[in-house]
Order: sequence, then structure tokens, then C-alpha cells
Amino acid sequence: MANSAQARKRARQSLTRRQRNISLKSKLRTHVKNVVKAIVSGDKSTASENYKKAVPVIDSGVSKGIIHKNKAARYKSRLNKQIVELG
Repeated sequence: MANSAQARKRARQSLTRRQRNISLKSKLRTHVKNVVKAIVSGDKSTASENYKKAVPVIDSGVSKGIIHKNKAARYKSRLNKQIVELG
């Protein structure tokens, strides 16, 4: 366990940050999942509406260091492509 005051503080901070990161990652996955569900059901309007809600959450995950920017771009690109293909 942490012996110095500095190490104890770092342990506290890492717990707080870990909980925050888990929450943000869960939120991101939920938004992506909502888009995928709408795509699978074949409802283009709901899918595009959910996609518009998911994009800011994905971008927020990038700025907060939850996911890499290329992964975010890949998510957005693939989801958008699937929505367009529903046509």
C-alpha cells in the first residue's frame, strides 16, 4: 500500500479517475449500441437521430482520453455508412 502522502493522494486520484473513465466509456458504448439497434431494426430515421446524439459523445470521449481519435473516426464512419446503406 501507499506509504508516503504523495502516494496516498495518487491512489485516491487514480480511483476517482478510474470511476469517471468507466462511466464515460459506458455512456459511449450505450450511445453506439442505440445506433446499432436502430440500424438492425431497419429504422433509418431513428438510426440517424441516434447517430446525431452519439457523435458528440464519441468526440467527447476522444477529448477526455477515453478512446483514441482514430477509433472514434472508425466508429463514426462505419455507423454512418450503415445508415446510408439502409437507404
